[in-house]
Amino acid sequence: MKTRFIFILISALIFMACSNNKTNPDEEDWVQLFNGKDLTGWDFKITKHALNENYNNTVRVEDGVLKASYDQYENFDGEFTHIFYEEKFSYYKLRVEYRFTGDQVTGGPGWAIRNSGVMIHSQSAASMGINQPFPTSIEVQYLGGLSDGGERSTANLCTPGTNVEMYGELFTQHCTNSESKTYDGDQWVMVEAIVYGDSLIAHVVEGDMVLSYQRPQLDERDALYADMLKLYGSKMINEGYIALQGESHPVEFRKVELLDLKGCTDPKALNYKSYYVKSDNSRCLYK
Repeated sequence: MKTRFIFILISALIFMACSNNKTNPDEEDWVQLFNGKDLTGWDFKITKHALNENYNNTVRVEDGVLKASYDQYENFDGEFTHIFYEEKFSYYKLRVEYRFTGDQVTGGPGWAIRNSGVMIHSQSAASMGINQPFPTSIEVQYLGGLSDGGERSTANLCTPGTNVEMYGELFTQHCTNSESKTYDGDQWVMVEAIVYGDSLIAHVVEGDMVLSYQRPQLDERDALYADMLKLYGSKMINEGYIALQGESHPVEFRKVELLDLKGCTDPKALNYKSYYVKSDNSRCLYK
């Protein structure tokens, strides 16, 4: 009787341990891409400079914030900055909290005042040319208001080397405004990009969807089209890197987090998630 009781107790403990290893299928597992301490996991490319050459100490982490800063510049001369996360993604949600601070550096172009963004489905930092100003990508453009009473939306769309489809037609306009409100001053703004590979992308500002489009693809008119076709392997773009942008106005990022929407879709697996929209059962864990 005593032996039977011990057996039942051990079996129960093993069952509890196994059950505890199974994740809650509805709990979202957001990953912090920026650790708040340093540039672990990130590379950067500044136009006219080699990979990870930090010209004028542009890229910094200070007080838990990732910055593109220009206080050591005498004059801006097209040194556009892009800070790339080391992994590629295809189906995901990306949240970035940003703000603009201070004044634009002398020499920055007029259109770049309070202008930044995050590039998605981007080519890698290492594949950029030394003088290439912007990576081939889809840009979720961040714009700050000019405090002049005018409207200036954020989470707009820009398409360096790319195109998208809207309303069932190829859309070749370089930049398209969203329906967001204007955010004046140095306030923090949260923008989310919802990315479904090469099908659907949506921009969300402070919880409100402000823009959506479909079928991101390489632009055949672009000078780098042939090179990018080899790099991506297809005209349609279904994955790429994520890159934060500095365009001559000081900008800060204090949160960069990602929810992967591609993973194990077998409910029997320990790591099954109900919110996955793209199946990759090679990731399934069963014990």
